Amino acid sequence: MEQRIKNIGNNSIKVKKDFLDNDLIITSIKSIIEVITIAFKQKSRVYFCGNGGSAADAQHLAAEFSGRFYLDRTPLPSEALHCNSSFLTAVANDYGYDNVYSRLLKGIGNKGDILVGISTSGNSQNIINAFQYANEIGMTTVSFTGEDGGKMASLSKIAIKVPSNDTPRIQESHILIGHIICEIVETNLFT
Repeated sequence: MEQRIKNIGNNSIKVKKDFLDNDLIITSIKSIIEVITIAFKQKSRVYFCGNGGSAADAQHLAAEFSGRFYLDRTPLPSEALHCNSSFLTAVANDYGYDNVYSRLLKGIGNKGDILVGISTSGNSQNIINAFQYANEIGMTTVSFTGEDGGKMASLSKIAIKVPSNDTPRIQESHILIGHIICEIVETNLFT
């Protein structure tokens, strides 16, 4: 069991090292930092969405902006789209689960806002539908996916494709990438 524990940890480290050694991913992270910094300076909002563990990551990262990361500072306008369970269940019941995020964006999304979709496969239909709507109205779309990128990558202005097909290792990298973005955006805005 000890060796299995070490193997899991080493696999996680390897995926992180692989994305850190990938110039395209680093360039994409820098681009995301820039667009989010500009959006917040212009009083635009950053929305996050995902399903399952990726919904938890979406909520976590939104809270880093709307609450705080390292600095005691003004809250930034950011939220995870799945947090209103009454809305989510009503729309899923009335319009289908594939429409929960796009429907909410139709009510609150604006040109200049950013939508970050998190999906290890990149093929979550509810996020794809939200990206299509967001692109129509001039939002910036950002995807965090696995190696393949799925359909989301082609709909994204900026795509982060973690070089792995292993869902837990992808999710671990997504949260690290998200924390890197949150830390540097916060520093850009408040120091």
